[in-house]
Amino acid sequence: MSVPLSRRVVAEAVGSAALVAVVVGSGIQATELTRDVGLQLLANSLATVFGLGVLIALLGPVSGAHFNPVVTLAAWATGRRTGDGPAAREVAAYIPAQVAGAVTGAILADAMFGEPLVRWSTHDRFAGHLWLGEVVATAGLILLIFGLARTGQARYAPVAVASYIGAAYWFTSSTSFANPAVTVGRAFTDTFAGIAPGSLGPFVAAQLVGAALGLGLVVAVFGRPAPAQAGPADPASPADPADPQAEPALAARTLP
Repeated sequence: MSVPLSRRVVAEAVGSAALVAVVVGSGIQATELTRDVGLQLLANSLATVFGLGVLIALLGPVSGAHFNPVVTLAAWATGRRTGDGPAAREVAAYIPAQVAGAVTGAILADAMFGEPLVRWSTHDRFAGHLWLGEVVATAGLILLIFGLARTGQARYAPVAVASYIGAAYWFTSSTSFANPAVTVGRAFTDTFAGIAPGSLGPFVAAQLVGAALGLGLVVAVFGRPAPAQAGPADPASPADPADPQAEPALAARTLP
């Protein structure tokens, strides 16, 4: 990427913070407006869909809009073969920024609604069927993101990824955290969207398993990407920015 690493790291931190603020804040707002749990989840999921779509569209051109350690790790793993993924030093910078941003977003949401700034969640989510839900949610997310990239349709990521997460709120038992950074951030708030610290370990482990499964599905469905070719770039290649046909190929590299 041509964007300096420092700006990309800031974008990942800001995006992760905003995402968690949306998730936690809309959950608090929903519980204040209705006692119907179904309506609370509906409000929470709709706010997340709109917020996530906007954040991907806004920050994707800067950092790739990962906002998620498993997406960053998956991009690094696949990029080792294709040569266009983040380097190890970028991964080492992205992930702490995502986690710090997520924690900041939870604290910010609590502050906006007059909640204690930091109060560990008491919402226990320690159950096997919830872990399975996280495996499914994360595998589907990785399959979607990298499938869009592999088919040159990454320009649809803001709508597609946000829509998938909104749907996964409802079809998974865990309400689709699918993100270790967001999971950690949500432990800092004892509100609707929170998760008890004791539930973090299995959730994150399930997300890592889901990411690996998702990458396996990408290979099974789309095949292995061609390894990076050494040598000078072909000026007629569709990845050449001067070529009017280059946009799909370049967009495929945006997320991740």
